[in-house]
Amino acid sequence: MKHVHLIGIGGSGLSAIALFLKEKGYRVTGSDRVLSPLAAQLVGEGITVYAGHDPANVRGADVVIRSSAVPPENPEVQAALAAGIPVLKRQEFLEQLSGDQKVLAIAGTHGKTTTTAMLAWVLTRLNHDPSYLIGGVSKNLKRNAHAGRGQWFVIEADEYDHMFLGLKPDLVILTTVEHDHPDYFPTPESYFKAFGQLIERLQPGGVVIANADNSMAARLANEFRQRGGSCLSYAQETKADVHAVILGVNEMGGLDFEVTFVQQVQSIGSVRVGLQVPGTHNVMNATAVLAACNWLGLPMDEVAQALAEFSGTGRRFDVLGEASGVIVVDDYAHHPTEVSATLSAAKMRYPQRRIWAVWQPHTYSRTLALMDGFTRAFQLADEVVVTEVYAARERNEGFSAAQVVSQMVHPSVRFIPSLHEATVYLLEKLQKGDVLLVLSAGDADQISAQVFSALKEKELADV
Repeated sequence: MKHVHLIGIGGSGLSAIALFLKEKGYRVTGSDRVLSPLAAQLVGEGITVYAGHDPANVRGADVVIRSSAVPPENPEVQAALAAGIPVLKRQEFLEQLSGDQKVLAIAGTHGKTTTTAMLAWVLTRLNHDPSYLIGGVSKNLKRNAHAGRGQWFVIEADEYDHMFLGLKPDLVILTTVEHDHPDYFPTPESYFKAFGQLIERLQPGGVVIANADNSMAARLANEFRQRGGSCLSYAQETKADVHAVILGVNEMGGLDFEVTFVQQVQSIGSVRVGLQVPGTHNVMNATAVLAACNWLGLPMDEVAQALAEFSGTGRRFDVLGEASGVIVVDDYAHHPTEVSATLSAAKMRYPQRRIWAVWQPHTYSRTLALMDGFTRAFQLADEVVVTEVYAARERNEGFSAAQVVSQMVHPSVRFIPSLHEATVYLLEKLQKGDVLLVLSAGDADQISAQVFSALKEKELADV
């Protein structure tokens, strides 16, 4: 049995691969600087996970896979190389995972985790047993990976470190393309070029399904079409092959909408869908899934029903619950466009409530590069709290989130550097009827957890 060791196993990408390999029958071990909830889930699946990095951890491994966040000088990387053990990044290992399954790749700056989870759930619900790798835990599927026996391999195609160039996709969904990860893609052009390279890897007979409402996704698809590639478009605002019209908010807090198929080979006219997950951005995610499933030849009424049952993914408008009259929500938004979309969804679902947005900026490079967008992204929030930047893989060169706050024109924004101080402040200020929305791709989800726990205790004490 082959032994695979993963360095940085607690991250969203490698944790999914670890679970997939475990299901395939591999011996899987891994390590991380600290053990994340995803790492704890892997331990529950019988995978050995080491806290901290030690050369002894790679002993006996046949292959080592390292996260993009793990530097070459990592002691486990060095020990593996010294022992002659191959050390690979995800990009170099992905093709071995899909085997002879058809690869359905969901790419884009925003929406790819939810869209991947939606497609994986629909194919599972329709009894096709797909393989899947998702960048978050699906609430419906209770996991972020599965080694299925069906014909399709659904994968969140991550652009960071050019990971997705390890794929040979049969279908590519382009949700949105907007400059991000400036630490790796210093210019918008370098970022856009990477998505063009992914499209060029499409296999014969494959298709690109692109969001026509997003200018760069539409441009990439049109350029591919002009070179003879097969493309389909989906949109709400512009003319497209698959067009969505929003009908209104439903009793679940999501949106009802109707999708019309204009030029699909297997055209069926239109289908109506009602989502549980809120926001117009999720209508777009679901429309992309409908376009893909129609192209795959699946019955649209069954796809629509499965989408209606979709309950989301962890940390994507993840409602922890209501305590002492306050609704607490976790979200992964870490880009101005995502912040705006999430706040719009919150206003739509809770129109009469006061919205508190707590934002933990993620990486100095992103916060600096997109600072103008961040200063304008919080207009739909009633109250805004900004914590210090989550450094992730970067060193601080003297930048503080206070500089972003100083340029915000919001009437009620406050900079509170530490997560503990922010938690204390929120517990003092939150009132019955409020919604607390914590926006973080770092560790500020501990704010929502601690606030919710304290409010629950207060609620029980008041009974």
